[in-house]
Amino acid sequence: MQTSLDYKIAVLVFLENQSEEQLLLLRAKPPNLGVWSPIGGKLETSIGESPFECAVRETREETGFSVTTKDLHLFAMIAEKAYEGESHWLMFLFRCRKPIETLPPEMSEGRFGFFSREAIDSLDIPETDRNALWPIYDRYRDSFVSLKADCALGSPVKVEIEEITPALEIDEAPPESGLIT
Repeated sequence: MQTSLDYKIAVLVFLENQSEEQLLLLRAKPPNLGVWSPIGGKLETSIGESPFECAVRETREETGFSVTTKDLHLFAMIAEKAYEGESHWLMFLFRCRKPIETLPPEMSEGRFGFFSREAIDSLDIPETDRNALWPIYDRYRDSFVSLKADCALGSPVKVEIEEITPALEIDEAPPESGLIT
């Protein structure tokens, strides 16, 4: 018999410095307690917050770094079924195009570090990050991919691609206003 799990909606924001090192947070609270991961957090669904608004807010709250929605590129959406056996997650993954200049100070959520992409592979990171998120980042950070992952306890994470949209060429960029008329 399958148990009912809550569905949570969240964002992860991949920030890097001028040296192209990734900013990661050593988490001091669940989920992902004691492991390194990109910054992020849950959408404030009660106020109708969009994933882009959440990414801007979480970046400011966790790092003090101010970005706008124009600084962000949504490169992936992943539905994680039964993550850690606790809940389902719908995650929106953003790459920040604006480099962060300094390491943010330690906070209640944890402490920060900058790491080369190669160094991340030897860090203590969540299994889904190692098997799905970082390979997705490596391959699709300039395009868009939609995925689903089965994270059932006791078996390897199974990731399935649902759709891939190639990167836009410069002359194919959406209108500046962002409004549809």
